Amino acid sequence: ILTWGVSAGIKLAFLFAVALAVTAIVLQQKLIEDDAPGDGANRAEKNPARLWRQMSPDLRALLTSDILIRFCERIPDALVILWVTDNLIAHQQMTLERAAFWFGVLSVIENVTAVLCYVPVAHMADRFGKKPFVAITFGFFTLFPLALMFSHTLWMLVPAFILRGLKEFGEPTRKALIMDLAPEDRKAAMFGLYYLVRDVVVSFAALGGAFLWMIRPELALWCAFGFGVLGTAWFILRGRDLMLGGKS
Repeated sequence: ILTWGVSAGIKLAFLFAVALAVTAIVLQQKLIEDDAPGDGANRAEKNPARLWRQMSPDLRALLTSDILIRFCERIPDALVILWVTDNLIAHQQMTLERAAFWFGVLSVIENVTAVLCYVPVAHMADRFGKKPFVAITFGFFTLFPLALMFSHTLWMLVPAFILRGLKEFGEPTRKALIMDLAPEDRKAAMFGLYYLVRDVVVSFAALGGAFLWMIRPELALWCAFGFGVLGTAWFILRGRDLMLGGKS
């Protein structure tokens, strides 16, 4: 963007992103082996309603909390770049191109933070149980909109984006918990149903966030924070864990 300008730079960035996505698809097909046909965990089920009846109450509690947390994430998600660039332009007199560049730097900080969390947290979750790490993750989701709302300069935004990276703290652990709570002979199908229900419901959050943002950006951030509090509280109160050996 700094080199080619906002319009041409964003188009080139999108083309590069598409190329990376195609490369990832090719590598996935070549490097990941499929399960053997007839594997019980991958037995197909065409009826989502039948699958829903087989979903355990514990998995439904996790799904409910996850939906609330994703509302917290998605309400401001696509609009974070507007908050960052507008504030850097207003408070630090940056050009749009330079503000966009620094948003890229902040995104790098976020993703490096996320990557550094994965392995140590997965190891600790296997030893001490998954629920505490998922609850902490939901707490990070919840705090980010609040941190963003009070961040107006670059040096205030850096810790906010570190916090945003920490929301990946227990994401692999949450996915593992989904598999733990799914029936043994329906794990793949139940995993698919979980994400189908979650993402269909949460798809409305971005639209709602846009309307709230048009009224006032801070209103969108406060609403996101509220959903995060609800989701975290619901999981702490109703969520269950499976320790090693299958005990709750």
